[in-house]
Amino acid sequence: MTGIAETRRAPEEYDNVPDPAQRSDISQGVCMSPANVRQVGWFVFLFIVILMLVNFVVSASSKVEVNEGAVKLFAPLPAVMEASANPVTDAKVALGRMLYYDPRLSASQQISCNTCHALDVYGAEQKPVSTGHKNQKGKRNAPTVYNAAGHFAQFWDGRAPTVEEQAKGPITNPIEMAMPSNVAALHVVKSMPEYVALFQSAFPNDKDPVTYDNIGRAIGAFERKLVTPSRWDGFLEGNQSALTDEEKAGFNTFAATGCQYCHYGTYIGGNSFQKLGVVKPWANQSDEGLYQLTKDENDKMVFKVPSLRNIEKTVPYFHDGSVATLEQAISNMALHQRGVNLTDAQVKSIVAWMDALTGPLPSSYYRKAVAAEKYGGDSAAERRLARVTGPTRSKRARQRWGVPLGSTDNESVLEDI
Repeated sequence: MTGIAETRRAPEEYDNVPDPAQRSDISQGVCMSPANVRQVGWFVFLFIVILMLVNFVVSASSKVEVNEGAVKLFAPLPAVMEASANPVTDAKVALGRMLYYDPRLSASQQISCNTCHALDVYGAEQKPVSTGHKNQKGKRNAPTVYNAAGHFAQFWDGRAPTVEEQAKGPITNPIEMAMPSNVAALHVVKSMPEYVALFQSAFPNDKDPVTYDNIGRAIGAFERKLVTPSRWDGFLEGNQSALTDEEKAGFNTFAATGCQYCHYGTYIGGNSFQKLGVVKPWANQSDEGLYQLTKDENDKMVFKVPSLRNIEKTVPYFHDGSVATLEQAISNMALHQRGVNLTDAQVKSIVAWMDALTGPLPSSYYRKAVAAEKYGGDSAAERRLARVTGPTRSKRARQRWGVPLGSTDNESVLEDI
């Protein structure tokens, strides 16, 4: 304890310690009075508040305001793309989902709707044209089926007014699924009692529900719920923070270029025909578009304006799939349609906005069909039907439901139809 004792002061030593109030160094500011402390505290507080206000004003002034006039040309996606002529029901959707994935609607039993419009990759093929029956090549790029039911017409030349009509085309197209006739397709469907049961459930008021038109209606009903709302829809619904400043600036660049005169509305396209090469002629004119149907000179190089929804995911671009990148597609459109040479920075800006047009895929909706093909499904009828679908179908099941054995080609049993 001697160490502690040595450090203690004797009582008399305290008598020699000066009074703080009497020390000149303290009185000169080395130690502040309580009043001074409060003054400094208020000064620091006011300084911080001023800094915060300045920062708020600067940040507010830097936020991008979108072109409100241009925004009024657009609308968010609906939950379901309804059609009064074909009301969507659960029974129709279940049937349409099975038909969409079923390769038995093709002559080779190898091609389904999903072959060229795969739902897990945004409903389009990432190659210029699709490969169909016996490796034949199509002449036009396969557009996405997502959000397509809301378009004013289907196909690049608009030859089908609805997805219900469009769904019937590829089945008998000799280059695509190549069934020899509507009757041949119905023969295959009617050979399976489980399909007949599903048609009866989907169309309970029809005396003979298994018709070619009802195949189209069922597939169409399924496609009418293939919607992909994105951050763009959130912005249109009032959420200003749904888009970044960079994306808002990109939309302004898009509008300043005049792109919204063709790509407008709920689907950002898909609602009009336009000539490809309004200002500068399109280089490849081997496909003259709508003219091939109408033979009207005014329709040469006229095509349906595609939707820009999910555009980043549906490469390549245009009716012939001739452009491999979105950047080049934007540059081409600005030049050929508007006569504008965009800078790289402007193109990059527009691409930034288009990123906000990509919506998540409704996997919980379309995957039910995949599960059905693997012995899943929503009903006993679907599960039994799935047992004769795809490469895992058993010989016994195929015999029971009238599916050809041996070769997987339908042509051998369709020759006499």
